[in-house]
Amino acid sequence: MKRTTRIILVVLIPILLVGAFFLRKSLTSSEVGPQPSLQTASVAQERDNRLGVRAVIAEAVPFSNKLFTTGSIIANEEVRLRPETSGRITKLTLDEGGSIRKGDILVKLNDSELRAQLLRANLQQELAEIREGRQRSLLANSAIAQEDYDVALNQLQTIKAEIELIEAQIEKTEIRAPFDGQIGLKNVSTGSYITPSDIVATLQDLRTIKIDFSIPERYAAFVSAGDRITFTRQGSDSVYTGTVMAIEPRIDATTRTLQLRATAPNPRRDIIPGAFVEIQFELRAIPDAILLPSEAVIPELGGHSVFVSEGGIAKRRPIITGIRTENRVQIVEGINPGDTVLTTGILQLRENVPVRITEFQ
Repeated sequence: MKRTTRIILVVLIPILLVGAFFLRKSLTSSEVGPQPSLQTASVAQERDNRLGVRAVIAEAVPFSNKLFTTGSIIANEEVRLRPETSGRITKLTLDEGGSIRKGDILVKLNDSELRAQLLRANLQQELAEIREGRQRSLLANSAIAQEDYDVALNQLQTIKAEIELIEAQIEKTEIRAPFDGQIGLKNVSTGSYITPSDIVATLQDLRTIKIDFSIPERYAAFVSAGDRITFTRQGSDSVYTGTVMAIEPRIDATTRTLQLRATAPNPRRDIIPGAFVEIQFELRAIPDAILLPSEAVIPELGGHSVFVSEGGIAKRRPIITGIRTENRVQIVEGINPGDTVLTTGILQLRENVPVRITEFQ
């Protein structure tokens, strides 16, 4: 029995040792795997060192931008009616809220004293004309000197000038409508004594209304007289259209905005001056605008720039921007169609840094 056991052990121990050796070698080979060549390892290391970024290919596309702003309504014409002289109102013909025609007499002040002065001056003129005629006849017969005739002529012309002055003063006692329009609320009554500081009423032409609004200065190059706008007012679902009539020739230094004025028809008189309106203004279309994502544009002191990829190398390009939308920026100068513009990794990018584009937007 002991001899049999010894034989078995002598046979099994070498077999177990050989099996253990091959099992260990197999496990070691499985963990380490195949060893890459030196060249392959170098390429992989170089690829890992490049900065992974996203990019966009610049292209020229048609672009039109809608600008939303607010404005105020003003009357086409508006005037506060005031007298040119002081006096008591003897006639008041304006109706509150009524329509009037240009030239209608709205207010008449007491002019009895001026009328009396005018009558006296007319009588003096008649007498002066008779005297001048006699002197002219005597001068023609050489019965008087030229100086005597000049005195008579001067008296006549002086009286005529005095009559014109009185008539001008009488005209100031009348307030006439300077244009067709609608009268507002009156502030005086017949018999009231008024002075040039008193406002009798307001007169407005509402057949056409004006809309005053402003836009940011960066859009100044894209607007011109004749451009169309649409607007809405509070309390109404109606959409109105208007036309830009004038543009202020300067930028407001405080707000950095450009002031514009548009006109719109108001046949129903339903748009009231002073109303607040919301305006939709469509800027002129650009047939070949280059637009980039706003995250690609880097603000700098005195301008903007972007990074482009040139043969896998990041290059900084100064640019000039134009219109901005919610998420895009128009590039006016600095980028050409076909350029590869980097949109991510902006904080890590530097000039001449190798980049690897992982995705095109």
